[in-house]
Amino acid sequence: MFGMSVFQSVLERLKAEEDEEEAARDEQAVSPSIRGLNAGFVGNVTPSAGLADSSAVQRAYFDMAGDDMLAPPKPLPAPVMPDHLKRVRPDEIATDLGIAEGETLQSLADKRRTFAADNHPDRHHPDFRANATMRMKIANMLIDEALRRLRIARVA
Repeated sequence: MFGMSVFQSVLERLKAEEDEEEAARDEQAVSPSIRGLNAGFVGNVTPSAGLADSSAVQRAYFDMAGDDMLAPPKPLPAPVMPDHLKRVRPDEIATDLGIAEGETLQSLADKRRTFAADNHPDRHHPDFRANATMRMKIANMLIDEALRRLRIARVA
């Protein structure tokens, strides 16, 4: 390093660090590591130091595997739309909300919150979100109308 410029000494140091990192990577590449054991992994095992013949490994895996592990996965059942999401007419939603005479600001806010907990689109399967969205829109409209009437009645 003596007799070199600062720039040259920095380059030499970086080169030495790079060589050390490359040697470490080469050392890791020599020693195999297993992250997960699945059929794809077993099928691709190649004989090397410390590993058995790949066909023996494959046979051992399949001998130990139960029938349920070797069978293809069962398809998921089709989702079933909850009955309440099928009711999208305003009169049905009004019945579900149960808005009555004598409601207060707090009771209407509670009804909105309770209805949203059961009907919000984010809580349902994507196939049913259109119905859930429609129910939420109509419910919000009905509650907003009830709030408007309540405010008018308080002013009068």
